[in-house]
Amino acid sequence: MFLLIGIAGIVTAGIFYFVLKTNFYNGASIPFLIIGLLLAIIGFTVYKKSDDDRQRNVYAYDMNPSVLKNKELPRMKTVMKNFIVYRFTEIILAATGIALFFYFRGNSDKFFWKGFGFALAVMALLALTTDFFAEKRGRIYVKGIESFTQGKA
Repeated sequence: MFLLIGIAGIVTAGIFYFVLKTNFYNGASIPFLIIGLLLAIIGFTVYKKSDDDRQRNVYAYDMNPSVLKNKELPRMKTVMKNFIVYRFTEIILAATGIALFFYFRGNSDKFFWKGFGFALAVMALLALTTDFFAEKRGRIYVKGIESFTQGKA
């Protein structure tokens, strides 16, 4: 999902900046581009690593369960802690975007910042929503590893 949202953000930024060309859309293009690039890079990195992770964990499941307990479980606990940082960062970005949008809504000279705020809020809320579901899947995965590794190596 991050890869798709990231690509959509980059494409939207290009359309806003090169086609629509108003202050509002020029302002909006910046967060769409920057956050879109970040999400696309994160999404691609996770996608690229996931097959190797899957193979390593299937092997560990069958042949060496201690790897799951000693490597995969600590890795996932770190990932789960990072979700807290991501959540607060995304909430702060969304709140900042919403504040900018409403603060500059009536000021026609500042439509750049209104657009910037709009796009910042949209991208932060999309990332927050996607992370919510990723964290939910992560919790299930961690519980599965803990359940499997109890009593194993």
